[in-house]
Amino acid sequence: MTRIALVVSDVDGTLLTKDKVLTDGAKAAVQKLHAAGIGFTIVSSRPTIGMGFLIEPLSIKLPVGAFNGSSIVDAALQPIEQHLIGADATQRSLDVLNMFGVDIWLFTNEHWYTRNPDGEYVPLEKRAIKADPTVIPDFTPHLGEACKIVGASSDAALLQRCELAMKEAVGHETTAVRSQTYYLDVTPSGHDKGTFVTSMTKRLGIPAEAVATIGDMENDLPMFAKSGISFAMGNAADSVKRRATHVTDSNEQDGFARALETVLQLG
Repeated sequence: MTRIALVVSDVDGTLLTKDKVLTDGAKAAVQKLHAAGIGFTIVSSRPTIGMGFLIEPLSIKLPVGAFNGSSIVDAALQPIEQHLIGADATQRSLDVLNMFGVDIWLFTNEHWYTRNPDGEYVPLEKRAIKADPTVIPDFTPHLGEACKIVGASSDAALLQRCELAMKEAVGHETTAVRSQTYYLDVTPSGHDKGTFVTSMTKRLGIPAEAVATIGDMENDLPMFAKSGISFAMGNAADSVKRRATHVTDSNEQDGFARALETVLQLG
């Protein structure tokens, strides 16, 4: 078996607990990776502004993937490679979300825009990304600078139907996938967590077989497919677990740290 040279991890539901806490166990496990000479980085549906608080405690030096990998930034969060949703596709995405009546957010590399500061998941997102939204009356001035559009709703069945409608409306120009049961993410087509892993293997000059990936949601499957071994969290759906080579404990039981213990044993 090829020795693992790089671990790429999802963030929410994987690296962090449900309360968005980075545990001491997770931090210690990453430091063991560094000590073993194994690279570590993260890729997430999160915006760039929501990744910075993880860089220092995890001693990340490699590029990081934001917006499901459609933006790649350095450890100082400066863009290395960035892709935007086209203005027309952005407008049609907003139309679909409006039709389903879900809360809408638009993210650029620097800002989180919303029309509704009292949205159901706004407090959760503020706590998660450690940033406040910019409240605007209309998204129109920002149609040409969207890195990600999010539809947020606690009605999981409604959001699932919204996802299908979104794929029908803009599926050829965007990637529309739920990163959580309550978040539908729309990002630029042709770029996902799998393309981020491929970019990292090229940058580091390593084969895909030397990469381990860890995640919990459908949007993590593309990176599972581009890595030698993959870990589904214990809190992942069965459909995600079936696509991983390993299943670890949940994010409430330090499953991330246990996955890294397995990586170190394999190394």
